[in-house]
Amino acid sequence: MKLIKEILGRIFALWALLMFVPTMFIAIIFYLPCFVLSEPHKARWHRAVSRVWMWFFLHAIGCPLTVKGAEYFEGLDNCIVVCNHSSLMDVPVTTPFMPRANKTIAKKSMSRIPVFGWIYSFGSVLVDRKDEHSRRKSYDDMKRVLSIGIDMLIYPEGTRNRTGKPLREFHNGAFRLATDTGKPVVPAILFNTGKVLPPNKPFFLWPHRLYMHLLPPQQSTGISADELKEKVFRMMWDYYEANY
Repeated sequence: MKLIKEILGRIFALWALLMFVPTMFIAIIFYLPCFVLSEPHKARWHRAVSRVWMWFFLHAIGCPLTVKGAEYFEGLDNCIVVCNHSSLMDVPVTTPFMPRANKTIAKKSMSRIPVFGWIYSFGSVLVDRKDEHSRRKSYDDMKRVLSIGIDMLIYPEGTRNRTGKPLREFHNGAFRLATDTGKPVVPAILFNTGKVLPPNKPFFLWPHRLYMHLLPPQQSTGISADELKEKVFRMMWDYYEANY
């Protein structure tokens, strides 16, 4: 049975690749306005196109998404969304299906991929984590994104969670950004993306329904970055354990 699943997982991965590449070349036509639009219009257009493309793609590969908690964004100032990270499936799920336009902090190296790199760059603040100057610049860029009314999406674990636990230890950046700018933090939890694209299995995909749960906003004023980090970490950990 395990061997059959391994074989089917590779077949599903091939199907997903065959669906992703041709639809990407169709989608890039609709992304073209991003080359000339200024912010925040670029981010809004990018999210709108990505939402249509990824809705089709996720359904085509048997991974429909359900979002819970979007009502927390009603009347909320633009914010910093912090999300768990266990799979390469996380970005195509979060960026398009957040309730509002957003940009995510993302690896600069991915922007060099032909065609896909353009789409990736339009919705991202790019950073080379090995370059101190790039890290400082990305922090200033994130502040600018927040200053023009767009949400920032950050994965505070920094890299994919391969531990088998609900979360890896959080880095400070998202919470320092929140306390520096006074913007609220909205925790977001993805369920099942690690089952769809397991981080330890190359070229393997298993269809599964996906869920994104948005939790109540946490204010960043009157609290230190470390205290906010611990508060949000515990909130997300407890919610994950109670609902997984």
